[in-house]
Amino acid sequence: MPIGVIINALSVAAGGVIGALFGHKLPEKFNSELTKIFGVCSMGMGVSSIGLMKNMPAVIFAVIIGTAFGLAINLGGMINSGAVCMEKPVGKLFPNKNKSMSREEYMSMLVTIIVLFCASGTGIYGALDSGMSGDHTILISKSILDFFTAMIFGGTLGMVIAAVAIPQCVIFLIIFAAAKFIFPLTTPDMIADFKACGGFLLLATGFRIAKIHDFPVADMIPAMVLVMPVSWFWVNMIVPVL
Repeated sequence: MPIGVIINALSVAAGGVIGALFGHKLPEKFNSELTKIFGVCSMGMGVSSIGLMKNMPAVIFAVIIGTAFGLAINLGGMINSGAVCMEKPVGKLFPNKNKSMSREEYMSMLVTIIVLFCASGTGIYGALDSGMSGDHTILISKSILDFFTAMIFGGTLGMVIAAVAIPQCVIFLIIFAAAKFIFPLTTPDMIADFKACGGFLLLATGFRIAKIHDFPVADMIPAMVLVMPVSWFWVNMIVPVL
């Protein structure tokens, strides 16, 4: 059962509704300082996952080559373009009611939120991990962060934040289902290296959320595809000849 995916979508929907109704009453300092804590929590999740690593050279290679590939094909730009397309029907259903924001500011913030909830490295990693191992820890932990994030942004953008839970749930369910077919082809060490690779994305996401450094997290996503084949190749082809 995709328990983690369902919990994550419900947390975004609930946070968006509560934020739209009561978020405008929160002081600005509360919002900005709490966002930094979200970043620290994401970093902690990343460090915990990196500690599971079994084959460091394979994981490092996958992160570097995967990120280079993502940058080469401008994957981050593609995801942003997809978020803009996704915003059009959502924006019509829940138009911007914040008169203090320009259309450009509203669009920029909403696209950022759509990418954060629907195409973040944390979410993709969590959905894959949940589907392959049945461990929903990452998605449940992400749900806690997403609930408060949706609540804060719901106070600024309104009920549209709650609607983002729909495409998020669809995307993560597809990833969850695909993971079921991948898992029989894996080994425990490959799963551990996969989790470690996801940990690097979680760590980079934390730096972005805390506004410490703007890592290209979306462009790092191909590393999640490469890490298990690279881990298998390292163990079966490289290690025996060392």
